[in-house]
Amino acid sequence: MPQNIPRTQSARRDHSALQIPCGYVQCMRYFKTEGGRKKHWNASHSTFGPATTTTPRHATNIIEDEPANLELDHGLPEPIDTPVLNNLDAEFWGPGDKLYHNYHPRLNARPCDKTGQFLEDGAPPTPPPSKSPDDWTPYRNRVEFETAEFLYTRNQMSAGDINTLLDLWAATLLKSGDKPPFADCRDLYKTIDSTPIGDVKWQSFSVQYTGEKPECNTPPWMVQSYDVWYRDPHEVIRNMLANPDYATEMDYLPYREYSTDNDERQWQDFMSSDWAWNQADIISEDPDTLGSTFVPVVLGSDKATVSVATGANDYYPLYASIGNVRNNVRRAHRDAVAIIGFLAMPKTTEEHASDPKFRKYRRQLFHSSVAKILETLKPSMTKPEVVRFGDGHYRRVVYGVGPYIADYEEQVLLACIVRGWCPRCMSHRSKLDIKSLCRCRDHTEALIEEGTDGVLWDEYGIVADLVPFTNDFPRADIYELIAPDILHQLIKGTFKDHLVDWVGRYLKHVHGTTEAKKIQDDIDHRIASVASFAGLRRFPQGRGFKQWTGDDSKALMKVRPA
Repeated sequence: MPQNIPRTQSARRDHSALQIPCGYVQCMRYFKTEGGRKKHWNASHSTFGPATTTTPRHATNIIEDEPANLELDHGLPEPIDTPVLNNLDAEFWGPGDKLYHNYHPRLNARPCDKTGQFLEDGAPPTPPPSKSPDDWTPYRNRVEFETAEFLYTRNQMSAGDINTLLDLWAATLLKSGDKPPFADCRDLYKTIDSTPIGDVKWQSFSVQYTGEKPECNTPPWMVQSYDVWYRDPHEVIRNMLANPDYATEMDYLPYREYSTDNDERQWQDFMSSDWAWNQADIISEDPDTLGSTFVPVVLGSDKATVSVATGANDYYPLYASIGNVRNNVRRAHRDAVAIIGFLAMPKTTEEHASDPKFRKYRRQLFHSSVAKILETLKPSMTKPEVVRFGDGHYRRVVYGVGPYIADYEEQVLLACIVRGWCPRCMSHRSKLDIKSLCRCRDHTEALIEEGTDGVLWDEYGIVADLVPFTNDFPRADIYELIAPDILHQLIKGTFKDHLVDWVGRYLKHVHGTTEAKKIQDDIDHRIASVASFAGLRRFPQGRGFKQWTGDDSKALMKVRPA
């Protein structure tokens, strides 16, 4: 919400000092200088700008010098007529090259009404449901609402003090036969929890080992139950889609982007990817999905250690986002990424920690928990549901399990493979120079059906007795969905942990310890002497700092010593 305050204020302030408009569709910002406008472009609109036409270019409306029909290139039937899309432009340009979009012809995000009936082209959004000014549901009246707000939000009164206050309140009303707004703190909390407007509430389920147990000396992990806390991802994602802040910062359908100068393919946001287009091809094979909106659910997880000195110091958050919102929104921390769960992390005694059964249980628990959390999305992955979007229109939506962002340790767990093997192909880390087949769900299942556990482990790096959570959902192949964790694998992994450390070890190996230190000091001096430029961070002490953060690594990657 704070990110939208400048835009709202700029629409109300006197424009006498702000003469240069942004120029982007529905953007109300004005600027004093062209430099301020360009900085705003780079932060909010990337290389895109206002269209010269308000009529969108669909996949059937390809420019004359297009080398081939995109539908035919991908095995689709002959082009079909598609309706005009509201607020979607075919051509964009700004400070960068001129670009044009070819939109998917079938999953084309047609607006509809509450019942799913498609609207006529250009029809206005359905008015939001009206509410009486005297309707304070679930509170009985305004006094009850303001009492709850004061006690819980403003004063943050303890449960014991709330009970004392309400008892005194009830005593003063006893003679008149009236009652206070709430009976006690539990009544207050129950009413607040039933408020329909707000964040999706947390809930939990318990899991426990159900396999064979030894008759005596049963390991403690076999009898212990573990709690998994989560929020319904279905409601979380519906809230994201209905957020008016994203109305002009969202791609409603897959598209391909090309430069008008040389017809080169461009990639900017997630919905311009081949994966999103191919998923739309598969979904649109069902006639009931035509005209729908594809919403890929992007997931991510990573264990976090909060403290090493106290108990209960580990957390295992599960994140979710949607591929429709653009990258600038996701990077701006505008609630386009949400925590939807805290996964269980079973622990046991040192005696049983290396037990193969415990390791299998711990890994399978992860997959079963994620599948359970996402199960509310499953019905709408094959049959569309009607959802209200931030622009006011209703649309028919088809969900899909999208990329899963994780570091290598998580990728090993997700792909159900042996550590040291590639999660995307059949290569072992000792044979990366040899071309290998890409992994896929059908091939892995065929290998498991025909091979033995030992052969699968040694020859293919497959853990045969684990089932990935994606097997519970349509069109989901975990090997295709795994995406790298840019922070840990590229920025800190490739650059800091590999390149920088490797250079240090190489210098020591070639020149000896003393001479290597002199060379590294010279490198630090060169880094420190780099002139100050806009957007370039200076390192007065060179790269010799002890604690590297992701921002440190990204800033240092931009510096090239003289």
